[in-house]
Amino acid sequence: MIQRKRWRLSSAEKIDIWRRWKCGQSQHEIGRAFGRPHPTIRKILLPCGGIAPAARRRSRLSLTLAEREDISRGIASDSSIREIARLLKRSASTVSREVARHEGRSAYRAHDADRQAWVSALRPKRCLLAGNRRLRDMVASKLILDWSPEQISGWLKTRYPNNESMHVSHETIYRSLFIQARGVLKKELMDHLRSKRRMRRSRHASEHGHSRGQIVDAISIRERPAEVEDRAIPGHWEGDLLAGGKNSYIATLVERHSRFLMLIKVPSKDTAVVVAALSKRVRKLPATLRRSLTWDRGLEMAKHKAFTVATDVQVYFCDPQSPWQRGTNENTNLLLRQYFPRGTDLAPITQSQLDQVELRLNQRPRKTLGFQTPASKLQASVASTV
Repeated sequence: MIQRKRWRLSSAEKIDIWRRWKCGQSQHEIGRAFGRPHPTIRKILLPCGGIAPAARRRSRLSLTLAEREDISRGIASDSSIREIARLLKRSASTVSREVARHEGRSAYRAHDADRQAWVSALRPKRCLLAGNRRLRDMVASKLILDWSPEQISGWLKTRYPNNESMHVSHETIYRSLFIQARGVLKKELMDHLRSKRRMRRSRHASEHGHSRGQIVDAISIRERPAEVEDRAIPGHWEGDLLAGGKNSYIATLVERHSRFLMLIKVPSKDTAVVVAALSKRVRKLPATLRRSLTWDRGLEMAKHKAFTVATDVQVYFCDPQSPWQRGTNENTNLLLRQYFPRGTDLAPITQSQLDQVELRLNQRPRKTLGFQTPASKLQASVASTV
């Protein structure tokens, strides 16, 4: 049996791998660059959670490899510890401890001693969550409720404004999850992150969109009233279909002012089916919350005129291939992927189950709302218009 030689990385190769990862290259691309399969690259990235470790530096007080080689030569020539120390301009106690630490005069080897000292010097700074059990338990309890690290961090600052011991950055929470060597937050809590990833991806990793169909008599988003843009008045919505496996879909509506979400079960993306389901739900809203709806160019809204007649809500359409024009809805759909990952068959999911997810998201604090919840924001805005 031929045993493949183990791949030992040089410092330069490690730096290059992390540089490529940070630039957005995939594990497959990095593997091809080094002539290695992508699982090999993953084994390097995963223990650090995809977060590049900080560059290590030797203390200026530490013995160098050259000094250790001088110690080894001094031992070989049978020089005393004091003679070796005088040659190095070091204290005798420093040399004596160095030799004793590495198995004495008879077994001392400069390169082995230097490598062992480098490994022993790795003492990571203790994580903030490791030293504060109350804070750690609080963070874990909110992660279980599917709160994001950023939501947890913002909520803690508003909940404990004068107690800095209960403040933690979202980056610290992410690192405590991704870098399991810290031993702070349980690995299972990563299942509550909406992305379900096990390590950090570069922000430069690309995602590709797709084109949509044409709508007859579509009113452009450019003709939408100015009041929709500033989000000051409630009742303006953004909508889309969230796609699942086996041609299954969920209709999503998000109110721009409060980010309040509504989920509607639809058996197909046929325009008559989608428009009927949306109309039924929107008609239950008070008149103050029925002002406009912005949709993309999907053919599921081909019968937008029937929707407007049924609800008295004017529909505006984004420019082709311009999902950022409905940014609120796009961001909300990403939140929903935490509950409905890509490829999930959405057909068996009931309206009751959708209502539970809707409730959970509407009761989660949002950074863009000053860490208020969409439910409380909408309720306050409705009350102020009565």
